[in-house]
Amino acid sequence: MTTKKEITKAKVFVIDDSEFSRASIAEMLDSHPFISIVGEASSAEEAIKIIGEKKPNIAIVDVVMPEISGIDLARSISKSMTDVSIIMISSLAQEHVVIDAISAGAVDFLQKPFSKEDLVSAIEKITQNEVI
Repeated sequence: MTTKKEITKAKVFVIDDSEFSRASIAEMLDSHPFISIVGEASSAEEAIKIIGEKKPNIAIVDVVMPEISGIDLARSISKSMTDVSIIMISSLAQEHVVIDAISAGAVDFLQKPFSKEDLVSAIEKITQNEVI
C-alpha cells in the first residue's frame, strides 16, 4: 500500500535586488496551481520589514545584494522564522558560496539562470516534505 504525499500550497516571498530577476521568477510561477507569490523585496532591509506580515513558507533569496547579503538574510530568516524554507539563488555558484548558503539555512541552491522546471522542482520538494 502506498501513501500519497500531501501537497501544500507554496507561499513564496522573493528577495532579489534585480527587478528583472523578481519579474522572471513571478512569470515562471504565475501559472502553477500550488504556488503563489505572496510578496517580494528588492533588498534584505526591505525583506526584514515586511516578510513577517506576508507569512510565506518559502523564501527565494539572492546571494549578492547591497548592504546586507543574502547569506546574512538567510541566517536571520532561519533564526527568526523557522517555518520558512529558503532557496538561495545566484549567478555565483562557487563551492564556498553554496556551502555558505546551506550553512546559513538554505535547503536548496539554484544557479542563475535557472529553468522554470528547476525552480518548480525545488519548491515542490519543499512542499512535499522531501527536503529536510
